Amino acid sequence: MMAMDLSFYRSPFSRQLRAEGHAEGVAEGVAEGRIASLHRILNKRGIFITEEQRVQLYACTDLDQLDAWLDRAAIATQASEVFDAG
Repeated sequence: MMAMDLSFYRSPFSRQLRAEGHAEGVAEGVAEGRIASLHRILNKRGIFITEEQRVQLYACTDLDQLDAWLDRAAIATQASEVFDAG
């Protein structure tokens, strides 16, 4: 049986790639949580979104934008007040 060289997996470059992948995964998870929260808040308040707004919401990865939408969702009376404002 031939020994495999596994040094790449312990190299600084490999560690950096794993760290970057982990950070990206965490950020994606945070965004997904905010998206789910926003959709839930709107639904519970009886504010339904259009297909276009749904696509816009689920495509968003900008945490600042998602936070702004969450803030607006707390006081909005219609979806356009959440998604169309600044």
